[in-house]
Amino acid sequence: MDFFGTLGPACATKEILKDMFAAGMTGVRLNLSHTSLSECEDWIGQLDLASEGRVMKRKLLIDLQGPELRIGVLKKSLLLEEGQRVCLAEAGEKSGSIPVSKQILWKLEPGNKVLLDDGKLLLRVVEIVDHEGKAIDEVCPPGGAVACEVERGGMLQSRKSIAIPGVKIDLPTLTASDIKNLGMAKKYGVTGVMLPFVRGRQDLVNLRNTLMQADASHIKIYAKIENLEGVKQLETLLDACDEIVIARGDLGNAVDLCKLPRLQEEIAEVCKQYGRKFMVVTQMLASMEKAEVPTRAEVTDIYHAVKQGASSVMLTGETAVGVNPVKAMEVLVNTAKTAL
Repeated sequence: MDFFGTLGPACATKEILKDMFAAGMTGVRLNLSHTSLSECEDWIGQLDLASEGRVMKRKLLIDLQGPELRIGVLKKSLLLEEGQRVCLAEAGEKSGSIPVSKQILWKLEPGNKVLLDDGKLLLRVVEIVDHEGKAIDEVCPPGGAVACEVERGGMLQSRKSIAIPGVKIDLPTLTASDIKNLGMAKKYGVTGVMLPFVRGRQDLVNLRNTLMQADASHIKIYAKIENLEGVKQLETLLDACDEIVIARGDLGNAVDLCKLPRLQEEIAEVCKQYGRKFMVVTQMLASMEKAEVPTRAEVTDIYHAVKQGASSVMLTGETAVGVNPVKAMEVLVNTAKTAL
């Protein structure tokens, strides 16, 4: 079984990574949503130093941007408060506005829910600026803007994810940044590529072709199931990837959250039926980003994921920015082993 951490500032030293390997970690994930392989060269170097002398080769998974919707760059972080009116705008030039693409703006209608930062923040569309450029209120600048009301607030930072449940927006499988990173994957010893928001088999074919063009066809493909399109197409994806990833963050935005555990079980059953490996990820030990001890619910979640047949489990923020990445990995590994 594989145990993955996520590489980040809290663990990106040889000493900490070596201790994480000693705790049972088999590899790490590197999130390339906001960075590139070349920019993370020092971190990867520390990973390689930490894994020297190991019998089992270290695994390095890169998590691409893929067809994921994100907001643009903010001039500064925004504190969104419940009941506040905020503006989604293409330019995002007016103070307090949130920059998004035309593809998003043109799809929005009054009543739509807008989830930001993996659903941590929730907006509701209340009014659209007409195409003649008439400003709806002083919050939004004229032309190509949407006024929203904050229903669940918090701090919003640049480049965070945005999702609109029930609204389909077509995007290419890979971004220009993804293609550039895939071209460097072999050089940096990448062993697996995680493709977010897989919508159908063609997304995986596109990724496989790009890897072949980069002379990296040996790299494994991990298909992240994060939307209902991916769920509906699951059986068609299985022989086009090496492993399915049940990515519960955005998948939990796509369905009623109360239905997520059942959906995880159903995906696991399909994978087992067809003999395809699967990984479970997202908030497995979320409390350990700030605490040294997990909750009872978290260790129970890990146990059940392994009992369902998961071949891999992964920590994200717990090791990337958490207070004790080594302890978090120990809890993950030791809990999982009780289910084997």
